[in-house]
Amino acid sequence: MKGKWIILLLPLLPGCVDATAKETMSKAQATFKPIPAQAPAIKGNEATKAKVDLGRMLFFDPRLSTSQLISCNTCHNVGLGGADLQETSVGHGWQKGPRNAPTVFNAVYNVAQFWDGRAKDLQTQAKGPVQASVEMNSNPELVVRTLKNIPGYPALFEAAFPGYRDPVTFDNMAKAIEVFEATLVTPDAPFDHFLNGEPSALNAREQTGLGVFMEKGCAACHGGINIGGAAYYPFGVREIPTAEIRPESDTGRFKVTNTASDKYVFRAPSLRNVALTQPYFHSGKVWSLKDAVVVMGSAQLGMKLNETEVNDTVAFLKSLTGKQPKIDYPLLPPSSDQTPHPQLK
Repeated sequence: MKGKWIILLLPLLPGCVDATAKETMSKAQATFKPIPAQAPAIKGNEATKAKVDLGRMLFFDPRLSTSQLISCNTCHNVGLGGADLQETSVGHGWQKGPRNAPTVFNAVYNVAQFWDGRAKDLQTQAKGPVQASVEMNSNPELVVRTLKNIPGYPALFEAAFPGYRDPVTFDNMAKAIEVFEATLVTPDAPFDHFLNGEPSALNAREQTGLGVFMEKGCAACHGGINIGGAAYYPFGVREIPTAEIRPESDTGRFKVTNTASDKYVFRAPSLRNVALTQPYFHSGKVWSLKDAVVVMGSAQLGMKLNETEVNDTVAFLKSLTGKQPKIDYPLLPPSSDQTPHPQLK
């Protein structure tokens, strides 16, 4: 009996496990990077406490929208992985937007913002939804007039932007939101600990899934610190997805560059916290992470992953869920008699 027990326990000896884990770890460390605990500095936009605090208030303030019902947090809910659990977001007058809302978490590490990369940074991105008729349906003049006529805001802008003759501007609104959004990072995922040299941070199945992810070619588009978000790729390299998943009318980056080779090209999304941010793809038509892996296998890699490979990959992807930022909901300054009234139509 003792001999049999020794045979059964051999695969569980630490040395056996560590050798495989370290080999996988070495390959992973050459392709991915852990998220630092501290958010990166924004060039040309210093993240002072006063500015970050103002940005947090503006992020949650629905009065940036004409209806005064929709805030940045509506579509990028910090309690829901930085997204909104909708196929495509609902905006002004219950209009549905054309694309799924990407998570705001770790967005500071993306090469650009939006699925088609039309915003070069978070500051530019912050201005887009405010002015989009299908989203917040406002404009710079109305935003500035609103903020100047909410008595608490002018002093907060002065503290965040000292030395400005007139600190309450549309640009400064966007700068404040940018530095706040840059704090929305999710370090300390099990995968981060694995990359930092802890073999036991991922269990055997997660490590196997990581191996599949690297060996099959997923990491070619989803690498780096954000496990994606760093470049643009055609959706449908080997096999065109169904028209529901990749609508023919949405030509992706082509709408930005008007270059034929950019048709159906999109920024590869970050896969960090992907288990929290369903539904998937720019169309938001796939709700299951398992189904999304199957689609990517056929569309991008030209292969049908078997059931075990899919399940192992999903297990790995779940290890990308990091420590979620805890954000206190701000007490917003009250409106005054001079504050513009909501417009619902």
